[in-house]
Amino acid sequence: MDTTALEVRNDPARHRYELLDGETVIGAAHWVDVEGPDGPQRIFHHTTVDDARSGQGLGSTLVRHALDDTIGAGLAVVPVCPYVENWLGKHPDHQRHAVPVRPEHLAAVPRPERR
Repeated sequence: MDTTALEVRNDPARHRYELLDGETVIGAAHWVDVEGPDGPQRIFHHTTVDDARSGQGLGSTLVRHALDDTIGAGLAVVPVCPYVENWLGKHPDHQRHAVPVRPEHLAAVPRPERR
């Protein structure tokens, strides 16, 4: 797949980084910001990529851009999302910017709406 047409952008109004193919959102890394004991933190709590696009490394592309942007903005990374936690385990250059998940992080994660 040609990934040159892909773009990752932060959508603060929706609290997510979006992976776009043209104008189509094909993935998202959802976040919420909190103030931690050592400064601002961004909790990543859910990451998705369209099923039709899975297995192409797009989740990794999305997470790398999201974490790079977060770190560049001076926020620590809180990996509540299992995908982000796993990704960090494979990328030691980003691990030093992560903080352990604490109960207050879990309490800050928005709950899905019931239908």
